[in-house]
Amino acid sequence: MILDRFRNYLENRLPRSDSWALTQSSIYILPTRAGWAFAVTLVVMLLTSINYQLNLGYVLTFLLCGAGLVAMQQTHANLRGLTLRVRSPQPVFAGEPAPIDIVLDNPGRERHGLGLGLYRAGHKGMAWVDAPALGAGSARLSFVPQRRGRHLLPTIMAETNFPLGLFRAWTVWRPAAEVLVYPRPEQPAQALPALQQAPGAVHAAQHGSGGEFEGVRAYRRGDPMRQVVWKKVARNNELVSRDASTSASQELWLDLPRGLPDTEAQLSRLAAWVLAADRLGVNYGLRLPGHELPCASGDGQRRTALQALACWQ
Repeated sequence: MILDRFRNYLENRLPRSDSWALTQSSIYILPTRAGWAFAVTLVVMLLTSINYQLNLGYVLTFLLCGAGLVAMQQTHANLRGLTLRVRSPQPVFAGEPAPIDIVLDNPGRERHGLGLGLYRAGHKGMAWVDAPALGAGSARLSFVPQRRGRHLLPTIMAETNFPLGLFRAWTVWRPAAEVLVYPRPEQPAQALPALQQAPGAVHAAQHGSGGEFEGVRAYRRGDPMRQVVWKKVARNNELVSRDASTSASQELWLDLPRGLPDTEAQLSRLAAWVLAADRLGVNYGLRLPGHELPCASGDGQRRTALQALACWQ
């Protein structure tokens, strides 16, 4: 408990930044278990050489000691000078892994054995990468957000024990980027609400009980795949598309459903409805208390609707 509080204190003192330059002041280094064993061995060799006046023992002891000091400098230099950058994270649904793409810019010689991982996870799930000379390496981490909304990326740790494994150099970095987390879609998805006639429309598209649009036409080259009626293709082996002129006369309004235990369950159902309406290619809008999204369709409408669900309070 005390150790966790101390870690939280040190972590919260770090500034948040989407770019982290590894300098002399931001890298820590300590011996590994192998390094401590190596140091104890050197002490035993030195005492033995003193006790028995072994000149060759002195030579070997100080030679190995010098090699250890050079290894310490090389381990520290393997991180020093690098710059860590995080790419803008893509939105995900709650409960799904959110990827964190990190780029290591290397202005100098080639770097080997660079490990990246989540600070809280310790050494679990470390990603190891090399950075080419005057180039950049990349690594992908992930974490699983359980709640919708905007989440700051977790603290990241970069480390190395190259070249001999006697020392471990590391740095701790707090990215400032946020990941947008959509509500988890309800499973299994419930049927969509009934379509409504658009204002000023002359006629309405027919909507069957099975959730298909009956107004279809022969497939034309260039039609979006989401407009193809795949059930009819499977049944009749004929490629047909929904008639845009027919479906455009109707619109779908998605409101907070009733009869669910809490707000999160309502938003989960709305998220499933948004995905279903997007697959059907219909014009749909979203009504939330204090917020209304006009009817439209396409990828932009889907992203806007899901973002509204993720950020609604």
